[in-house]
Amino acid sequence: MEISYHGHSVVKIKTNGKEILIDPFIRGNGLTDLKVEEEKPDAILLTHGHNDHVGDTVELAKDKNALVVAPNELANYLATQGVNVHNMGIGGSYEFDFGKVKYTLAFHGSVYETETGEIINAGNPGGILFSAEGLTIYHAGDTALFGDMKLIGDRHPIDVAFLPIGDNFTMGPEDAAYAVSLLKPKVVVPIHYNTFPVIEQDPNKFEELVKDAKVQILAPGEKVEI
Repeated sequence: MEISYHGHSVVKIKTNGKEILIDPFIRGNGLTDLKVEEEKPDAILLTHGHNDHVGDTVELAKDKNALVVAPNELANYLATQGVNVHNMGIGGSYEFDFGKVKYTLAFHGSVYETETGEIINAGNPGGILFSAEGLTIYHAGDTALFGDMKLIGDRHPIDVAFLPIGDNFTMGPEDAAYAVSLLKPKVVVPIHYNTFPVIEQDPNKFEELVKDAKVQILAPGEKVEI
């Protein structure tokens, strides 16, 4: 399995001959190394409906005939845009040909704003547990710290966790470091920071606070070392 980070909350996974993108916010993401026209995902996994996470999903999915896995209400909206979707709910899991996906709680919001300014209810936000090739990856999406992260870690031994540290809209470095102590991943990668002025953070501060896992601070395009 190959796991790479691409700025903001964008994660790419290559496994079982498939390529998966999580939260493919590419256009408008000044930190990413990706180009929409060069990406060829087989599947796209979405944590929630905010525009900086849905990103370029519709274009990518329609051009590449990719399957979009998303929380129920967000999936329903994307289906109206001509996208092939698989609806899921918090706590539910499903075994795909590229791996197993399970949605967890996330404490955040989830609305999508169209180009015409229409506000779409995108349902509940979530985190994603992705399992393949004997490894489990946790992408927390946008979330606050919450106590049931311990339950997630107890129920699902996590190899790599992607946690937001940007503060203001999500956990900051201190809360994210405490989340690591609850989740107990082997490796943790900070995400969702420095894309916009309001979420500027020093990831080295986060690394200093983490005592329970190996921290990998990745530049866009760099791969996780497992």
